[in-house]
Amino acid sequence: MTPTFAALGIAPVLIEALNALGYEEPTPIQGEAIPHLLAGRDILAQAATGTGKTAAFALPLLQRLPEGDPPPSRPAILVLVPTRELAVQVAEAFHRYGKALGALTVPIYGGQEFSQQIRVLRRGVHVVVATPGRALDHLRRKTLDLSGLAAVVLDEADEMLDMGFADEIEAILEATPEERQTALFSATMAPRIAKIANRQLKDPVKVLVAREKTAAGAEPKVRQTAYVVNRAHKVQALGRVLDLESPSLALIFCRTRHEVDSLAESLSGHGYRVQALHGGMTQDQRERVMKRTRAGGVDLLVATDVAARGIDIEQITHVINFNVPESPAAYVHRIGRTGRAGREGVAITFAEPREHRMLKNIEQLSGRRIEVAKLPTVMDVRAKQLEVTRASIREVIQESELDGYRVVVESLASEFDLMEIATAAVKLAHLAEAGAVQGSEAELPDARPREPRPTKTSRTTGKATAGRRGAAGMARIYIGAGRKQKMRPADLVGAIANEAQLTASQIGAIQISETFSLVELPEELIDRVVAALRATTIKGKRQTVRRDLAKGR
Repeated sequence: MTPTFAALGIAPVLIEALNALGYEEPTPIQGEAIPHLLAGRDILAQAATGTGKTAAFALPLLQRLPEGDPPPSRPAILVLVPTRELAVQVAEAFHRYGKALGALTVPIYGGQEFSQQIRVLRRGVHVVVATPGRALDHLRRKTLDLSGLAAVVLDEADEMLDMGFADEIEAILEATPEERQTALFSATMAPRIAKIANRQLKDPVKVLVAREKTAAGAEPKVRQTAYVVNRAHKVQALGRVLDLESPSLALIFCRTRHEVDSLAESLSGHGYRVQALHGGMTQDQRERVMKRTRAGGVDLLVATDVAARGIDIEQITHVINFNVPESPAAYVHRIGRTGRAGREGVAITFAEPREHRMLKNIEQLSGRRIEVAKLPTVMDVRAKQLEVTRASIREVIQESELDGYRVVVESLASEFDLMEIATAAVKLAHLAEAGAVQGSEAELPDARPREPRPTKTSRTTGKATAGRRGAAGMARIYIGAGRKQKMRPADLVGAIANEAQLTASQIGAIQISETFSLVELPEELIDRVVAALRATTIKGKRQTVRRDLAKGR
């Protein structure tokens, strides 16, 4: 049984911070390292990038800081990392975990003004996260005093050595107190790592987080692709990829429960049938979600790793990592949920630019090739959807059940060329099958939502599929109540018709999600309807009503 953070000895104030961030249970490296670091022991840990090792050393070291002290003139904790990107990432983690403790953290790295770093150091900080070269520069200028250090962390030590920082690391450690606590984390334990450990660590506890091996012949048949995307564009990129892939059922992994809820709500607004699954749900809620998913009532299941344990649904066609998984083992476990029963599955990973090397690490340690692809353009999506339309038309022709429709073609043939008639029919079929693709080919994926689309029954699967987009000149309003509040289309139509004096024919598509509803209306009437609904009650309560923000993104 996996221990809790409380069982590992983490203080309540830090556990509150973890809960707020949506952390559910410790990763293996955290479970192994935290108790020893809390006890003041030196530690030599072999763990790959992305295994949760930042929290493994940040939490116990923050907990050992003296409580209530003003910012010290000398830092108490020094973390050495190989790159500026990792320095920022680790500093952000210390800030998030230690905010309630009042712990002050600063990243210092090359490319940033010395004067700015000096001002922050002089004001006093508890934690310095630095690249070796810049830390040594500050030491030589006497703007960084390490004589008061209680702990030093060498994070990704093998990479720092690969980058030629061996001499800098030795010089920095020589300027620290002999009685300091030291933690060394490395993805490999090459002889040069052991050499540093023998010189700099005192009777260290050795921790090895081994990757789990997959049995021969047990690996699923999965097409694996990654897209490198800035964080701000991830949701838009995901929408573009979903349009291209058209999964029957996709399992989307997020890091925290808050990210799960946020992404699920966003995707619901894009017209998908989405369910969330995380540790904050009751067993009854979880069972309802799984029942609906197995019954084919879900397009996208958004989940955390912990909540997704035990999920075994053969219908999953796609596994999507909204973030790079924490370890190669986690990656292998995730993608093993698709490609079942001899069918080919698809695994898609979204990586931020600074996480690109984590993909390489997963490739090396899992023995699986991940193709880093260019994000699909609008034209790519259109081409794919046209191919689907072509296949559907071909299937209809082969079924030879067309006699009832010939009269339409014959009547039009007297006015138009047969090629024009066929082309128009293909256009109608395509719009019904896939809808118009939003966005510009030159742009990153746009964030405009997919409109709610009426369902039809697929001849091949019997599953509900989608079929149309919103009409031109229409916009949507957001009402902050949905199925959970027992909202019905009739409630919305009645409120809009009665309060805003609209006719039913002026009201377009209505989408009711779990916690909100979207109503399509003529653009010129949006402000009038919003004002009218804000002044009244719907289902006996004042509701949040506004123009749908996703429409304009």
